[in-house]
Amino acid sequence: MLFLDESGHDHRTMPYEVRGGVALHASELWPFVQHMQRLELASFGTALHQFKAELKGCKLLDKDRFKWAAQAAPMSDEERRKHCRGFLTKGLEKKPPSRMEFTAYGQACLEMATGMFELLRQHRARLFAAAIPRSAVMSATFEAEEYLRKDQVFLLERYFYFLEQEKQHGLLVMDEVEKGEDRRFVRRLEAYFRRTQAGRHRSTWIVPAPFFVSSDMTYPVQAADLAIYCVNWGFRLPTRGMGAPARQELADVYGPWLAQLQFRGEGYRDGAVFDSYGIVFVPDPYEARGGGE
Repeated sequence: MLFLDESGHDHRTMPYEVRGGVALHASELWPFVQHMQRLELASFGTALHQFKAELKGCKLLDKDRFKWAAQAAPMSDEERRKHCRGFLTKGLEKKPPSRMEFTAYGQACLEMATGMFELLRQHRARLFAAAIPRSAVMSATFEAEEYLRKDQVFLLERYFYFLEQEKQHGLLVMDEVEKGEDRRFVRRLEAYFRRTQAGRHRSTWIVPAPFFVSSDMTYPVQAADLAIYCVNWGFRLPTRGMGAPARQELADVYGPWLAQLQFRGEGYRDGAVFDSYGIVFVPDPYEARGGGE
């Protein structure tokens, strides 16, 4: 099951627009969810949804979290959880947290983020992501409106290579965004799998009917959100033109995790076999031809 999310689609603060996610085998899904629940309790001392909060990359790894976490030496687990609950409770009560509570919450967020990557590794997850420049503008053509962009095709291509290698069928599980936009994406997805030769071939392993879920209720989608956020800020392919400034603290800590989790295998196109990777950068997603790596 490939749990998908997106990052930077508002084209405001993020350096790229990224779509992607993490693939988990069905046999790993429930153990992964259980371990995520335990990690959340161990990090924060409570479930965040009880305080109307969510495990999102932009929340866990905001620059302020690093500043708060560095205000004091690492706390003991019990102390951190106690002050975290105070931080979250004061948030609901609209009261200012103490310095100690800010520090505890910052440390808990970083503990949770690192723990999520460790769980993805333990449960044999594979990362897939396709990034494009945030300055990319959709072409005013029928093809751009009705068919998948090139980066989205490359994303499905990598997922197909993985499924073919594993001899497993794959499901697409997507975060609900906005019903109108979700319908447009499904329409383009259907056109790809039904009207293109490559899409029809890839439907032999990819089930061409996505499922939509609410991210605040689905731990794997939240894990996908974290991974994609880190790709946006902390993973670069400068030789391919992906050279926007990165947040160094994310690149240093989470860049190696992304490199380890991304799919690696063989791909093929036009009779040629090549090394294929789960993270791909596409300089122009509306260009008719050309590659992305």
